[in-house]
Amino acid sequence: MASTTPTPDLALGIRAYDAVLLLGFGGPEGQDDVIPFLRNVTRGRGIPEARLEAVATHYRACGGISPVNAQNRALRAALEAELASRGIDLPVYWGNRNWTPYLGDTVAEATTAGHTRLLALTTSAYSSYSSCRQYRENLAEAAAHPELDGRVSIDAVRPYFDHPGFVTPFIDGLRSALADLAARNLAPADTHVLFTTHSIPSADAAASGPRDLDWGPGGAYEAQHRAVAAVIMDALPAEHRPDWSLAFQSRSGPPGMPWLEPDVNDAITALAHRGGRAVVVVPLGFISDHMEVIWDLDTEAAATAAALGLAFLRTPTPGLHPAFVSGLVDLLLERASTDDASVRPALTGLGPWRDACSPGCCEKAAAR
Repeated sequence: MASTTPTPDLALGIRAYDAVLLLGFGGPEGQDDVIPFLRNVTRGRGIPEARLEAVATHYRACGGISPVNAQNRALRAALEAELASRGIDLPVYWGNRNWTPYLGDTVAEATTAGHTRLLALTTSAYSSYSSCRQYRENLAEAAAHPELDGRVSIDAVRPYFDHPGFVTPFIDGLRSALADLAARNLAPADTHVLFTTHSIPSADAAASGPRDLDWGPGGAYEAQHRAVAAVIMDALPAEHRPDWSLAFQSRSGPPGMPWLEPDVNDAITALAHRGGRAVVVVPLGFISDHMEVIWDLDTEAAATAAALGLAFLRTPTPGLHPAFVSGLVDLLLERASTDDASVRPALTGLGPWRDACSPGCCEKAAAR
């Protein structure tokens, strides 16, 4: 594997840009924001109002405030500090797809300040329509806004699912969780590691990734998660390596539409019926502890495990882990500087992923 520390020449390429853009999903900032936010998220999908009200209870239990906003503010500050520590003087702007600060407003703000050559980081590491292509469409739409008169260009870093900076925090978290269980006399044979990610429609999953490769029914989206999970498990000593599987969570589509399965709660139930004693949930699909993590895992999945008598641990997301923050800056530098694979580290055989999407990559299935 190549070093994750860029050579000095890499820092020169970043001068082609005059600002960094952190692009997030967005989340409500108070009780009055919850339903309007959920309408933004589900616009055009025909989700009934009753379903929105059901999901709203998750946010309302937290005061109507999504934790993702504070997390992205903290990540923005950490990126600015990491850039400064490397002698790189670039501002970091933050904009969202679904709530304030909206991406279009953020790009307009950057342009007013004289920053028109932007390099974007998205807060999603994997390839699918909603986790990659849609963000890139958002960036293209923001750059093409008529009021900007063609003055703005925005590039984006590659999907970074297997970048060492993203993977290392999960390895650290899993090692810590297994040590915790060992201290409770729960051996690897008693334990199952359950990697989780956001479920998506099966048709969208099948359409994920470049069309010139056969990814199987789950497309590149599922293949990427399985490849990264295998890398994490291989980082453990063989004698301390429990069984593992991949499950999905946070489904939000209509009942008649197939989505990726099994659901995390169903997977935990099946584990208990097989005689398991402990489950370690690794939220592999997420970069921070946002609502889908603290509600769907820390609340609902934990309750399922408790009802079945299973010990339950959930490992941290990358968040502000130093390796993750450093890795994101490495990704900015490599995107700005070179196509040389020797300085584009990847821990699976699927990467390093491409910077630009090929035709048909991660199309929205309904549009195909």
